[in-house]
Amino acid sequence: MSQARGSLAHLTGVVFVLLFVASFVVVGESPDADESAQEVVSFYTENDTETIIGALLFGLAAVFFLFFVGSLRSVLRPAEGATGWLSNVAFAGGIVAAVGMLIFAGLGFTLADAVENLDPVAIQAINALSFNLFFPAAGGIVTFLFASGLVSIRTEALPRWLGWAALVIAVAGFTPA
Repeated sequence: MSQARGSLAHLTGVVFVLLFVASFVVVGESPDADESAQEVVSFYTENDTETIIGALLFGLAAVFFLFFVGSLRSVLRPAEGATGWLSNVAFAGGIVAAVGMLIFAGLGFTLADAVENLDPVAIQAINALSFNLFFPAAGGIVTFLFASGLVSIRTEALPRWLGWAALVIAVAGFTPA
């Protein structure tokens, strides 16, 4: 019974990916940080429903990501043994990433919901934040992937190729490229 629950818990990662992708498909390409206030207001006025749905999907994706992170920790922590510090760092990175995702979701929802009530310059500023406030999500993901990759390679709790792939993605996410 607990094995079946564990398998279902790991599927939360699949649900996360599906919701994550769906949120971007629904919203499409939002305005860049350097767009004029008029262009930003025009976009969110015309795409308010899509943006709200996308923000809700993205927020829900973050919740499923947290469940996945908890599930992954339950695999990595026992395999690591001793202090389990890397699995704890991966867990913390996942939490930070989810907080970053929820910030993005909140900013997107705010843009669509308040576009008609706020000054265009305020909407432009929130859009700039929404476009550029990626450090919590990116830093959390890089930390999550790097620590998870190291534990996977060291312990073979997950396939080694998956650990190496996580490390490569983490390094690529950390570099300016």
